Amino acid sequence: MPQPQPSIGRIVHYKVTAQDAEQINRCRKDFHESRSADQRTGFAGHVGNRVEEGDVFPAMIVRVWHESTVTVNAQVFLDGTDVLWATSRAEGTEPGTWAWPERV
Repeated sequence: MPQPQPSIGRIVHYKVTAQDAEQINRCRKDFHESRSADQRTGFAGHVGNRVEEGDVFPAMIVRVWHESTVTVNAQVFLDGTDVLWATSRAEGTEPGTWAWPERV
């Protein structure tokens, strides 16, 4: 079976880095501590479950940069109200890379 090619709109799995997790958790903590949610201003903030390095989330490819190196930009759908913009990420198995979902 031929290897799938990345293209806009395809869903892949993204593995979070320690830096990604720190950024996501900081934004969520900042929103919580700002008390904006308590004031019911309608401001949409970062709310969701804690993220750790190595966590895997679905991501939609929004741009393919180099088909030969399979470098893409993706919107990572987190377990919360926010997303992570993962830029120039390669295919792989380590944190900071994306992979095709396993077929079951």
